[in-house]
Amino acid sequence: MRPNAGSDTCLPPGPRLPAQLQFAEWVVRPWRVLDRNHRRYGDVFTLRLGPRIGTFVPVADPKLIEQIFRGDPRTFHAGEGNRVLRPLLGPRSLLLLDEDEHLRERRLLLPPFHGRALASFRELIADVSERHLARWPSGTVVKVRPLAQALTLEVIARAVFGVSGSDAVERACRLLGRALAWASERRRLFAFALLGPDRMERSGMLRSALAPVEELIRNEVARARRDERLEERDDVLAVLVRSRREDGSALTDAELRDELITLLVAGHETTATALAWGLERLARHRRVVDGLRDEIEAGEGRALRDATVQEILRLRPVIPLVVRLLKRPVELGPWRLPAGVVVAPAIYLVHMRPDIYPDPHAFRPERFLERPPGTYTWLPFGGGVRRCIGASLAQLELAIALEQIVTRFDITPARDSDERRLRRAVTWAPAADGEVVLHVRQPASRGVPVAA
Repeated sequence: MRPNAGSDTCLPPGPRLPAQLQFAEWVVRPWRVLDRNHRRYGDVFTLRLGPRIGTFVPVADPKLIEQIFRGDPRTFHAGEGNRVLRPLLGPRSLLLLDEDEHLRERRLLLPPFHGRALASFRELIADVSERHLARWPSGTVVKVRPLAQALTLEVIARAVFGVSGSDAVERACRLLGRALAWASERRRLFAFALLGPDRMERSGMLRSALAPVEELIRNEVARARRDERLEERDDVLAVLVRSRREDGSALTDAELRDELITLLVAGHETTATALAWGLERLARHRRVVDGLRDEIEAGEGRALRDATVQEILRLRPVIPLVVRLLKRPVELGPWRLPAGVVVAPAIYLVHMRPDIYPDPHAFRPERFLERPPGTYTWLPFGGGVRRCIGASLAQLELAIALEQIVTRFDITPARDSDERRLRRAVTWAPAADGEVVLHVRQPASRGVPVAA
């Protein structure tokens, strides 16, 4: 593409369709947009998605993605790139912050998701998974995603808020489930994009949908601040309430609201969707299920289990790309991109590269036993200083749930063909909610070991 008039910048080639048509197809079938333009234009191309979304440059070259992820945070703004999410997440969400402000807040949010704090969630996840799986139906077609959502919602309610007691957990999950189901509908993306963040923030419909969750968060924050045993708690909320910045300041109630909403939306929906994709894949690959069972029975590590989680996230990434809004012109390969363009490391396209993943459409977990995932070639959680802070927790939750599922159930496909994708807001989910047929293999027991 020729340089822009009056500048020395130029954009990669891309489709010439009107922006409105490009945006419409992007919302409905983004995988087709990425596949078609990648085949035609190569690893870097331009999409024009209208004034509210802007000009996107998807990137599928790992070397260029490394340049983006390691680039100056003052040039590559992820927070501004995610601005369409501001009405839902709030202005103080970690996903909406940039530069030094982002790094300061990230330091506060990291401790609950690593080391000893992460290890403390292991038994919690196992207990929640076991109780939910005991209620899953047997001998009939099952839609996995709604069941997985219920499971991951309880993990969130207990791990993030420290909610305990069956009535409190049930109420929290009910409120969270309603609001998150509303927010994840595909038509919300149309509304968010067409109205823009400012108008959407004033939307009475959005405020009404979020009000019950915001009230829950206010009550839980107030309860945590009053708790005389707060120092003994290890839930995420307690850790955040205790946290202090370098200047001694604590997170305000408004900041806690935005960060907790972000954890709920980003963590619950993505993990539930990944679990649904995982069962859809395992139902069609009995040899992998047999291998997982052999590994569990041998009790000698969990290498195949972890590789299976990695392969699920490679083959069916829940998020197709991440975004960086350029604050100044950037040279990317042969292109000099202007400020204001969004560069988008394309997770989905990188994961489908045959030069990195031979036979990329095949479900083959052993590929990660042969070679561990690369920093810039395995990207389900993004990368660089913006890598998802909940990545380790999400993988742990998937691993424990899958381990218990293959121990308890035989899994067979509900149909002959692979399940199609469906866009749900910013995630890619199974179109039929991950339908499989489950058959109980053995009486329920508490004998499934939980490994690190």
